[in-house]
Amino acid sequence: MLDKKHIKHFENIVGSENVYSDKAHLIAYSYDATRTRFEPEAVIFPRDENDISDILKYCNEHHIVITPRGAGSGFTGGALPTNGGITLGLEKHMNKILEIDMENMVAVVQPGVINMDLQKAVEEVGLFYPPDPASEEYSTLGGNVAENAGGMRAAKYGITKDYVMALRAVRANGDIIRAGKRTIKDVAGYNTAGILIASEGTLAVLSEITLKLIPKPKYTKGYMGIFPSVDDAMNAVFKSLAAGANPVAMEFMDALVVQALKEKLGIDLPADAGALLIGDVDGNVPEEVAFQLETLEQSFKENNAQEFIVAHDEKHRNELWYARRNASPSITIFGSKKLNEDISVPRSMLPSALNAIYAIGEKYGFKVPCFGHAGDGNIHVNVMVDGSNEEELHKGHEAIEEIFQMVVDMGGTLSGEHGIGTSKAPFMGIAFNDMELNLFKSIKASFDPNNILNPGKMGLPN
Repeated sequence: MLDKKHIKHFENIVGSENVYSDKAHLIAYSYDATRTRFEPEAVIFPRDENDISDILKYCNEHHIVITPRGAGSGFTGGALPTNGGITLGLEKHMNKILEIDMENMVAVVQPGVINMDLQKAVEEVGLFYPPDPASEEYSTLGGNVAENAGGMRAAKYGITKDYVMALRAVRANGDIIRAGKRTIKDVAGYNTAGILIASEGTLAVLSEITLKLIPKPKYTKGYMGIFPSVDDAMNAVFKSLAAGANPVAMEFMDALVVQALKEKLGIDLPADAGALLIGDVDGNVPEEVAFQLETLEQSFKENNAQEFIVAHDEKHRNELWYARRNASPSITIFGSKKLNEDISVPRSMLPSALNAIYAIGEKYGFKVPCFGHAGDGNIHVNVMVDGSNEEELHKGHEAIEEIFQMVVDMGGTLSGEHGIGTSKAPFMGIAFNDMELNLFKSIKASFDPNNILNPGKMGLPN
């Protein structure tokens, strides 16, 4: 428990205006996108890296649990203070873009910078930061790194880890460390930055991030492929990529999602569509864009596409994307609660994986609408249940466990972008053996021997 002595010490570090233990703040920082609630005992807003160091050093000496937090937009409970203690809010003060280096094409940012704010800032000078999680308008870059966030552009451009060049971070004992360099090549020492990426705040608190930028492509076109079945669409995904297509995005929606979009939002989509693939292509010359579209159209039609639509202008492109952006809210017609998992499989396994997912749904009597980032093998699986029915919820979680086992057996993973947090922690034994889990625990212990940083996440001990 935090007593007045502890609170006073933190006030001496950051000022009383940056330490809160009133009920309003405790409630506001008690949940994330999972809507599960755990109240911290205090919320502290560090002003800089030295504040973080002083706070962590004191917490380590007094065994006070601390949970780093950005915007709280995560879907797996990674920023929940499940063990009480302190929530360290990095969004209030540590939210500055420190540098945009045009010559070396890097940006240096603090962890509280909003993803979209960086995108806009670099695009104003002709550069491009591709990672675009669905939460890009409010999620922080520190949170993106902590969860290794993906996004719709991952099919061509990759995910957050592909753009992290260097980090500054604070260990649990207050030590400030540097990981990586702003050079293109760096093979000196262990890849500490790679260990910190996706560590969900369990190893250190990020204080500065150096990100790779690329030139912004000059031309972009949208497209949509309409297929009679999921099998046809999924075959078109990996076969078109093997044929030389390199789309920015290749997003998938199945027949249940199409039905939901038509019924709930009145979106004009073909009634007989078994699946849709929606995306963009880009390039620096019109001929490059035309080649990509031609390659996609040919491959889609070889895989039984009923129609291939190319957006004729930006307004039309946004209309094509409108359906995909509204997939998630529309599917509530099938149940009051969705058990949403972001499984990922090798792209060639997509047809088999989706057939198995639908079979599991049928076994338990649930609708399982699916959509997501098919271009990189990442599908959002939504087991729809009655949230007020405990028996249904239990059966839903059984179905999810079967889906996870099937995915791992196919060479896939429990999470493509949302992370593990608390919600997927019980399933880590499906994906990793005891030796691997013990290695994770050893890494955790080397960074945080007193286990004060975000304990209980990722299947690690409380």
